[in-house]
Amino acid sequence: MGNNKLIAEFMSEEPKTILGKGKIYKDYSKSWDWLMPVINKIRSMDSTYEVEEVGKYDWDNEISHYEFDLELTYESVVEFIKQQNKKQ
Repeated sequence: MGNNKLIAEFMSEEPKTILGKGKIYKDYSKSWDWLMPVINKIRSMDSTYEVEEVGKYDWDNEISHYEFDLELTYESVVEFIKQQNKKQ
């Protein structure tokens, strides 16, 4: 599953259907405007989870180190959602 699809499903967003191209998801890695609602949703949740190698992981603390780096923040969002999906 693509990371943008993963994020869209987490946000309960539907892809756009473009004739000849199929379903297209927002590219959350390209825009703070698209990524910030995801970050806000994560922050409203219990954003602490277990990571096997390091123990307890506080996403909010981790994300503060990437404050101005869109790519690293995007990667952290994807990892958080993957961890959330493992819980379910």
